[in-house]
Amino acid sequence: MPGSLLGTEVRRVEDPELLRGQGSYVDNLTIEDTLHLAFVRSPFAHAEITGIDLSEAVKADGVVAVYTAADLDLPPVQQFMEVNPQCERPPLAIGRVRFVGDPVAVVVAETAAAAADAVELVDVDYEPLPAVVDMEEAVEPDAPLQFPDLGSNIAAGERDAVGSEILADADVVVRARIENQRVAVVPLEGNAIAVVPGGQDADHDLTVYVSTQAPHALRAGAAKAFDLPRERVRVIAPHVGGAFGGKFGLAAEHEVAIGVARALSRPVKWVESRSENLQAMPHSRAQVQYAELGLKSDGTITGLHCRVIGDCGAYAGFGGGFALGPTRVMAQGVYRIPKISFAGIAALTNTTPTGAFRGAGRPEAAAMLERMMDLAAAELDLDPVELRRRNFLRPEEFPYTTVVGAGYDSGDYDLPLREALRLAGYEDLRAEQARRIEAGEHVLLGIGVSTYVEITGGGGGGEYASVEMSPEGRATIKVGTSGHGQGHPTSFSMLVADALGIPLESVDFVQSDTAQIPRGGGTGGSRSLQVGGSAVRQASELLVRRAKEIAASRLEAAAEDIELTADGQLGVVGVPGASLSWAQLAKAAAEDGSTLDANTDFTPGGPTFPFGAHVSVVEVDIETGHVRPVRHIAVDDCGRVLNPLIVRGQQHGGAAQGISQALWEQVSYDEDGNPVTGTLADYLVPSAVEIPLLEVANTETETPRNPLGAKGIGESATIGSTPAVQNAAVDALKHLGVRHLDMPLTPQRVWRAVEQARAGSLPAPWREPPAAFATLPLRPQGPNPHAEEAAV
Repeated sequence: MPGSLLGTEVRRVEDPELLRGQGSYVDNLTIEDTLHLAFVRSPFAHAEITGIDLSEAVKADGVVAVYTAADLDLPPVQQFMEVNPQCERPPLAIGRVRFVGDPVAVVVAETAAAAADAVELVDVDYEPLPAVVDMEEAVEPDAPLQFPDLGSNIAAGERDAVGSEILADADVVVRARIENQRVAVVPLEGNAIAVVPGGQDADHDLTVYVSTQAPHALRAGAAKAFDLPRERVRVIAPHVGGAFGGKFGLAAEHEVAIGVARALSRPVKWVESRSENLQAMPHSRAQVQYAELGLKSDGTITGLHCRVIGDCGAYAGFGGGFALGPTRVMAQGVYRIPKISFAGIAALTNTTPTGAFRGAGRPEAAAMLERMMDLAAAELDLDPVELRRRNFLRPEEFPYTTVVGAGYDSGDYDLPLREALRLAGYEDLRAEQARRIEAGEHVLLGIGVSTYVEITGGGGGGEYASVEMSPEGRATIKVGTSGHGQGHPTSFSMLVADALGIPLESVDFVQSDTAQIPRGGGTGGSRSLQVGGSAVRQASELLVRRAKEIAASRLEAAAEDIELTADGQLGVVGVPGASLSWAQLAKAAAEDGSTLDANTDFTPGGPTFPFGAHVSVVEVDIETGHVRPVRHIAVDDCGRVLNPLIVRGQQHGGAAQGISQALWEQVSYDEDGNPVTGTLADYLVPSAVEIPLLEVANTETETPRNPLGAKGIGESATIGSTPAVQNAAVDALKHLGVRHLDMPLTPQRVWRAVEQARAGSLPAPWREPPAAFATLPLRPQGPNPHAEEAAV
């Protein structure tokens, strides 16, 4: 309608509350008679538990109880995505610990301080076992086994029947072993939970306040674990201080907290410390990729052969399974690749279990493919941009099904690339790069390009939404997504205000409470606007239809003659003055004994595939190895843009995390499995000072798979930024003969490569993959079962 909010910049309506310190997080909640939990965690990566003495801890001041697995008798932790059912994880370790930080016992006390003090009094006897930390070593035949009955550390794996022979018709084959290092999620707020037990006379057996991105999924997990009807479990997510994929499902500590609350019939609370968060919240990425790309001499791609190991960590963490799922599904990227052979292994190591982090398997695919494109460009002496353009899928080819079965919806891959190059001033940058080399300067310029496509909105099914109009003329949205910084209250209110013709200030927003919202898929996989927003839009349209029926009855007209007027009333077409306001219509519905509301369960037509192009400009000091990001240009196409301000925010956050992985972040362990990056003094995350000016823009290629035409944006810039920065650093050293550098691009790693290049001793970027790949079972033929699930 005229004056539509959609497509305009609207400031986030949820921000004032947070900026004024009025937000409420789990740790802020005041619940009477609450007990506090602290976990006794294993100091060993792999050990048998030979004894646990609780006697001194139980006697400590303020301690109410101390429990082990035998005391609580809890069922195994439910994986968000099960990689191997034989690798069960007990919420508290039984007989054996499998990573440093594995919970062994829980202390329950009147105060958090008393619980923490008593942890030191629990005496656990361990018999250390050999540990395996490296995922490639884990798949060797003589590696220490995490689950002896499994017979190996391969939790899952499969391969295509055709292997390297797909490269037989290539004129040139480039090969690389690529590390996509393990990273931590590091949300501002770690895990946190408060559990209030109820009873037969209460509305619920359990009320759980928890920092989660999917309250309904957690409710389902809790109900299953404790054999309760779902309606007897209420889950509420107050404000959530970031999640990025790390807060999906019922964690081990969540299950213990619920078990303790039920055992003692008292409320309990657990709030994760930062060191616990770095040690126990699932890590992510953690892949080693062996990739071979075949091309004709003119740069046309002929085939791609990939062998990828994903690190599950302990207990077959589902992040290791991404190597078999989303990384494979997105292996073709934006290019026409006629043949792809892919083998994947999900490997067990004695490290923190892995899970999802912003992108969840798709950034790994893009990073692998974009590195290979730059290697090929160097081998063929082509500009990296030109090589990409020669192999892009064309707009007229969509919808397009890739070799591995992903069904792309729409795309114009050169469109954002053209804009990114224009904004960057690509030719001028190349000229400056050449000038510095010619002048013999020690601070060199690198220009990195990446083009990507990702999958969003799939795997989570549909979404619930309702819109109700009050007699005061206020609309209330209830939706099953669970926003925690993405701008849901603003975006969804814009949709309702636009559909109903009412001011944005007249819209209220309710989410993240399973007692008020009957069902929901939560927030993940960049699904919220395209699925949840479409549900809100659909519910709004249904509400307008219902309102027209009421208006027709009161105004003695046919429903098809009722229109929504420019001033937000419903009136008879061509009869000025014959109209009713929304408040009047809601009152009329109340007089008839009903409410003016509508609800829906929207199901999209399939996942969507956002895409984009990033250009990174870095300076590399060849005397120190220091890499400084100077500029970063991100042009991301997320279909129709509802609110450019919110989209830019998502681009900024995503790019910052992607740049950070390329340059600084890495979770590391020593050879015994002890974490050496267990605090933020050792695990490097950037401040605003380290991140360069982010120059972001958008192109808009709408999708036909939802009525908004929208695609995801929450993870796009993370996917595009990392390979652009990595490519830029290598590009700065290309003239020296450097062809590949693994991430993070630390000064030591870069300096060593420069020195090796000067000495003519650069190692080849390739070595033969582990023999375990040849032993994998063949992948079943037919439709790809992971294609719809790849947007985690």
